[in-house]
Amino acid sequence: MSRKDIDIEVISKLSKAVTVIILLLVVLMGVISATLMIGPSRLSGLTQKSVSRKAEIQVSVNAPDNLWRAPDLSSISEDESGREIKYGFQLITHTSEYLGPKGVVKNISNGMNCQNCHLEGGTKPFGNNYSAVASTYPKLRPRSGTKETIEKRINDCFERSLNGTALEEDSREMKAIVAYINWLGKDVPKGKAPKGAGLVELPFLDEPASAMRGKQLYIEKCTTCHGENGTGIMNSKGSEWIYPPLWGNQSYNVGAGLYRLSRFAGYIKTNMPLGATHSQPLLTDEEAWHIAAYVNSLERPKLDLSKDWPDISKKPVDHPFGPYEDGFDENQHKYGPFKPIQDHRKSLGR
Repeated sequence: MSRKDIDIEVISKLSKAVTVIILLLVVLMGVISATLMIGPSRLSGLTQKSVSRKAEIQVSVNAPDNLWRAPDLSSISEDESGREIKYGFQLITHTSEYLGPKGVVKNISNGMNCQNCHLEGGTKPFGNNYSAVASTYPKLRPRSGTKETIEKRINDCFERSLNGTALEEDSREMKAIVAYINWLGKDVPKGKAPKGAGLVELPFLDEPASAMRGKQLYIEKCTTCHGENGTGIMNSKGSEWIYPPLWGNQSYNVGAGLYRLSRFAGYIKTNMPLGATHSQPLLTDEEAWHIAAYVNSLERPKLDLSKDWPDISKKPVDHPFGPYEDGFDENQHKYGPFKPIQDHRKSLGR
């Protein structure tokens, strides 16, 4: 073999060796990259069970252990009772699809979904959830002055928050909603409200909440989802709101619970902007109060409230409509400051 032939053979072997090394490096880099980058958006290759378990672990890590957690939807049985509960879940999460302006069952509401106010199907801690409904109803409610059932409470939402009409109490839909709410609260002791139920109560401001300051904050923090004019964002079919309107004809009316400033401020404090939680809020208390003042200063549907609060001494300090027994006017009852009203009532033993 000539020297030239030997040189060619050596070069060929070296070339092959280099090629193998490069291929090994590429494979190794791919493995490392996959290991570092795997996350919720890259779990498509895992089984659904693995994904669910990962999500469950993530919630356990991020949520305080003493907050109420909803039962796992996957635990609902496949029998007739389970199907009713699942239908109730669909009615809560997609109310408009069934009972909205284009509803396949009835047209009795404004197009908002129950979960636009009761977040994540009524399961989010401090997201206006349903955890304490089954355990505390029937109960006497000062707003109506009567002992109310769960069905009456649900219809309050249809007539106020959904600015619609009542659902028949013996209808399939009402029974399904009640079944779902009862299932959510099945592990809560009777008469008890677990931590994380309802909404947080924010300390009162020492000054009136400012709609003017709230407008600027709204523009900075809320328009991405709800729009500059509060019109929200609807799905592509035009059948339900992805992000609901906050004022105007298609929003909640003046009889809704969120029209009270303390309720709306507490609601947005732990839930807004999107991504906020009780443990990781994205607004200060003051910002929440001012945004609430701005949103609730704008026009929305009316409702006859003449039969509300038959005992006017029971009206909350932030109920924005008179008459009152304490001598403070409607403007202060709507925007505050609320502490002077509260202190005055305490001085009267109320």
